[in-house]
Amino acid sequence: MSLKWKLHRLSAMSGWEVGYRVKQRVQASVEQFGLHSAAPPPPAPERTGAPWVATLPTAFNVDKYRRAADDILDGRFPVFAMSAAALGFPPQWNRDPKTGKQAPLQFGKTLNYRDEKLVGDIKYLWEPSRHAQLVTLAQAWHLTRDDKYAEGCRTLLASWFDQCPYPSGVHWTSSLEHSIRLVNWSFAWHLLGGDSSPIFEGSEGEVFKQRWLTSVYQHCHFIAGHFSRYSSANNHLLGELMGLFVASLTWPLWKRSRRWKNLAQRELEEEMLLQNAEDGVNREQANWYHHEVADMMAVAGLIARANGCDFSTAYWHRLRAMLQYIASIMDGGGSVPNFGDADDAVIARLDPEVGDVYRSLLATGAVLFDSAEFKFKANAGHDSQDVDDKTRWLLGDAAAARFQAIDMSRVSLPIRKDFPNAGYYILGDRFETNREVRIVADAGPLGYLSIAAHGHADALSFTLSVGGQEILIDPGTYAYHTQRAWRDYFKGTSAHNTLRVDGVDQSVSGGNFLWVKHAQAHLIALERTPLVDRWVASHDGYGRLKHPVTHRREIQFEKQQSRLQVTDELLGNGPHRIEMFWHFAEACAVVANGRDVRVSCGDVLISMTLPEQLRCNVHRGVERPEPTGWISRSFDVKVPTTTLIATGHVDGAARLVTRFNIDFKS
Repeated sequence: MSLKWKLHRLSAMSGWEVGYRVKQRVQASVEQFGLHSAAPPPPAPERTGAPWVATLPTAFNVDKYRRAADDILDGRFPVFAMSAAALGFPPQWNRDPKTGKQAPLQFGKTLNYRDEKLVGDIKYLWEPSRHAQLVTLAQAWHLTRDDKYAEGCRTLLASWFDQCPYPSGVHWTSSLEHSIRLVNWSFAWHLLGGDSSPIFEGSEGEVFKQRWLTSVYQHCHFIAGHFSRYSSANNHLLGELMGLFVASLTWPLWKRSRRWKNLAQRELEEEMLLQNAEDGVNREQANWYHHEVADMMAVAGLIARANGCDFSTAYWHRLRAMLQYIASIMDGGGSVPNFGDADDAVIARLDPEVGDVYRSLLATGAVLFDSAEFKFKANAGHDSQDVDDKTRWLLGDAAAARFQAIDMSRVSLPIRKDFPNAGYYILGDRFETNREVRIVADAGPLGYLSIAAHGHADALSFTLSVGGQEILIDPGTYAYHTQRAWRDYFKGTSAHNTLRVDGVDQSVSGGNFLWVKHAQAHLIALERTPLVDRWVASHDGYGRLKHPVTHRREIQFEKQQSRLQVTDELLGNGPHRIEMFWHFAEACAVVANGRDVRVSCGDVLISMTLPEQLRCNVHRGVERPEPTGWISRSFDVKVPTTTLIATGHVDGAARLVTRFNIDFKS
């Protein structure tokens, strides 16, 4: 970590947080010298907790799970862009499969996991050790009762215990990683038969069981001593509380278990209601994390109910509101905009093929809340009326019948159009039809807390979908800890459908997950009539320039004519270089002739007229002098797409008008 980053990070902390960080550092030093042992007392005679559903489901395509489990036993693991990484079985857990770098087994809390020269790409190191593949092996045993899958679980875990001893190495650095591992362990524990699992039979089985329980205790001890607090109290804190809560219910074996459970449940509910606003949107302004947090709420809630300690009505109402947000911004083809960071993380990979995480959540929500709207949107763009595998694993075999029985005659669409806390607004017409026009406009904050870790500099950007076809898109994320140039591009202003002034981002980055100056956006006007939707907003991110300017944008959609007009105003003085970015989906064919642009995507035709003050260039898959013309729909994977950039110079206040005429081939 550079001195500059440390100074930026320090500037984002309050005095209370600085004190907390110092206390953590002292605590780590004490632990490093073995003065605060995590050796567990003998487990109490009490049996472990109940699984998340009374009867574990079995109505699946068994061959699918057998094939996925056999791949793991053959040493092939899905790890981000490496869909079948040859890790071996068991893997070398401290070796980065992407770079081959072997991370050292030094004391975890002093190991700089951000240093790729030391550990490689930490995301690729951490991902296999979340043990999603352990759940796949346990599912295969549950469905087939083939001993090789149960033995595979034991081999996998024993190798991890051997290679990753407490508290050394990269797998003892992050409480969130511990927590997700514990949740996967909990699912696997129950799928393998719990206390009476065949892998615990005999003297060797009993020794293995005690090793597993010892590691569970060490994980809980670690999490409870290293919560993400203050400016880091985002989804990491939620995940840590979830993991500790689930573990304390699954294995209530020690005197500390009840204290851990009570603390985790109390804070988890408080943080869920704090971090997910009243309008149902997660405050990190990142849709993938919104999904991940909603998943945390569902998993923790189901396990709590099964063990007789349910969360409050407010908790479940907030989860429902979060699903309403997903259903509202999802277009008729089932696509959800890529706002903010995304890293492909899932809480528990109950379906080895993962699939569409948003539609899966809505299917689960449809059954949980008996919601016709969620069922309708869960099927968006698809013919199947069945529930997905993840929903069936979570809610049991009866979930399929309950999903089918939801009365669709009471569906009411669109669900919601305004999310004022998040600053997202939906404009358009003919929603949920093959002629829908859906615009999702952003007048929200950069992100959550002082570092806004997972936010992107996308103020006043918007996405456009027509007839279920994505047209104007958010290009996504691609990179996290490594490939700094790509990280900066995808989270920067030029990777969004908005204006950049004088070649700088609206907000100022201080690191991969740190913003030191936040553009403040706010809604000025919102009007909806049967004929016109009109949205006006502004942001102050360019108030820091030598000649300060305010960016004000008006979006007006004329419904009968299917005509969209975007008016950008720069309010201020002095000379400025302007860049206007338009990012198109991969399927779009874009042809520019001066200011006139033609866009074709499926049966959708759009004619654009660019501002007369600007000059147009079309880019696709450009890497230098700076990246442009890319989209990333999954972590560490990018493909070329078309980006239109209109550039020019203005002196003083300026008004730039872009027009879109939308039509269909038939």
